[in-house]
This record gives sequence, C-alpha cells and structure tokens, in this order.
Amino acid sequence: MTGMGPLQGIRVLDLSRLAPGPYGGMLLADMGADVVRVDRAPLGGELMPRYGDVVGRGKRSVALNLKHPAGVEAALRLVERADVLLEGFRPGVMERLGLGPDDVAARNPRCVYARLTGWGQDGPLAERAGHDINYIAISGVLSAIGRAGEPPVPPVNLLGDFAGGGLLCAFGIVCALVERERSGRGQVVDAAMLDGATNLFSFFSAAVHAGMWGPRGTNMLDTGVHFYDVYECADGGYVSVGAIEPQFYAQLLDGLGLAPEDLPHTQHDPAGQDELRRIFAERFRTRTRDEWAAVFEERDACVYPVLEPREAPGHRHNAAREVFVTGPFDVVQPAPAPRLDRTPGAIAGPAPEPGEHTRDVLGEAGYTGDELDDLRAQGAIAWP
Repeated sequence: MTGMGPLQGIRVLDLSRLAPGPYGGMLLADMGADVVRVDRAPLGGELMPRYGDVVGRGKRSVALNLKHPAGVEAALRLVERADVLLEGFRPGVMERLGLGPDDVAARNPRCVYARLTGWGQDGPLAERAGHDINYIAISGVLSAIGRAGEPPVPPVNLLGDFAGGGLLCAFGIVCALVERERSGRGQVVDAAMLDGATNLFSFFSAAVHAGMWGPRGTNMLDTGVHFYDVYECADGGYVSVGAIEPQFYAQLLDGLGLAPEDLPHTQHDPAGQDELRRIFAERFRTRTRDEWAAVFEERDACVYPVLEPREAPGHRHNAAREVFVTGPFDVVQPAPAPRLDRTPGAIAGPAPEPGEHTRDVLGEAGYTGDELDDLRAQGAIAWP
C-alpha cells in the first residue's frame, strides 16, 4: 500500500505502540512509504477502533508474536527488505527480543534503526517511566506555558509526544535515509521526546540566557501583554489577538471602536498592560465571537476566532485550502503535510485491522502458504 509521494519505494517496519511512534509512521506513510505496522499475536485487546485510528492510515499490519522464536525470525526476515525499523520500547527491550540494532545490522546493514523514547537511550532516567507532561517539565518548556500567578498549563501532549517525539523522529529517519545515499549504510536514530521538546524551545534559549525572558505569563508571547492574548466574548466564545506590530494594533483599535487618544497608556507601556487588558476585555464582551470575527474579517489586525476542533474544518480558509480532508470511514482529519508540488503526499488508505496483511507481507518476504499456516498454528503469527 504505497502512494505517489517522495518516499515511494521506502519500506518501514513499525514496531512502535503508543501514539508518538505511530504518528511518525503516519507522516512517512502520507509521503508514500510502505509502512508495515507490527501488531501483537495472538490478536485481541486492541484499544483503537479501526475507523478512529487516524495515525494508522495508509499502513499495512502484520501480527507477530515477538516472544516466539519463529515470530522474531519472521520480523528479521522483514528487516532484510526494510529501509527503516521504527521502535518505541524502553532501552534494552529490543535487544532482549533479539531485534536490537546489532541484530538488524547483521541482517541488513542498510536499514535505518529509529528508536523513539521519552528520555533517550542513555542517562539516569533512560529506563524510568514517563509521559509527555514529564518530558516537557524536565526540559524547562512546561514552566514557560501559562499565565502569571497560575500553575503551568500542559498543552495537551502536543509538544513532547507529537512534535518533540514523532515529528522529530520522522525528520531523523529522513536525514538518515539521505545520508545512506552517500555511505550505503544505515544508522541508529536516537529520538527522545525530552530532546525534541527542548529543541522546540531553541528560539527562546538566547532570551533566557540574556535575561530577557521573564517569569511565566509576563512576556509578550505568553499573555504578558494585552495585545497578544485570548479574550472572552458575549456568548462565552473566544477570539485570539496577536496585534504586535503597530500597523496591526491600529487596525485592532479601529475594529474595537477605540482611538489611541482614548487609551490611558500606549501599546508597549509596561505599567499599563493590566489596565489596557481590562479595557479590551470589557469591549470584547459586548459582542459574540462570530460577531467579532465579522468585524475583523476585512481588517488586517491579527484577530481571529478560537474555533472548537469540530468547527475548524468549516472555516472558509481551512475549507478553501483543504487543510482537513474526509478520509476513510468518512472521518474528517488533517490532510498530509507539508505540501510538495511534484510528489505530494496522500492518504493511501484506512488504518488496517490488526494482522490484516500478515499473509501478504510475509509472503513478500518469501514464506509459503504452508509455512504461514504452520506458523499460525504455533502461535508465532496471526491474522483475523
């Protein structure tokens, strides 16, 4: 199951389980890679229904029992034809299964071995449990998110799991594939959500070092100023305001029906931020969210409505650009990104049923029908 994207012809064996790894695999599948997801055999206990598994889109599934020697051998047979192996277990697990980097390199030295974990492959926390909130806490990023005088606010699990984890891991995989064109050899990609979340904070590192980044909620981009914030409207909806530059701030005032001389402080007066925020809050509460959206529709003021997830696909810009698409099972979901003009990505198909392609995938690796039936009888592999 391959698309026409730039990664057409690349084979990925995806042994990851939780969301970050499968998301990274989805990015590769969207760009045309043949991603084979390794599910557990025997089958059962699957948490995500097929119609709701967006990150499983465009993949195939083979069900292997990696605690059975024949299941491990089957995985190694697949490795022989793979360009990438992606795994998300704690350090040492794959080695104990007989599927570590050395085992894979012995069967296929061209295979890129991608390891996605929270803490990384080394360090005192490498084998400890953790979740997104913990990784971004240790990175220093979580401390920067929230309002002054309030606790830090976890941005769901976007920064650690998905951006710092799955996205950066996919980037590392593609980098290793490009380098392989020169060396002819694969290499290990050690992708840690901790590293990735820290890396996402790069822009602010210099400001922190220079003492130009203050406590949480006191800076321009973290609700520390009145012209970069979220305001509640009359109906309980919200609008986002990002009028940093003077020309946009002038348009903001015009839309609000305010003149600069009406305000007790100038835009950047540190002493006036709270009072100006109060004035803006009172003004925004006089109309509904959609009424304000209409006011600022033709004004370049960096003011836009805060849409609920179910509303976002219907916004005129999202609809015109097809930011969301209706995928398999009529599930509305984000379109493949980024966009390439000659070899664009595409959703190649729905998420597979666990083990749906076991016979096909292992048949491509050279197993006969009788051998597959025997392995299934042993409990080494499975299919529905």
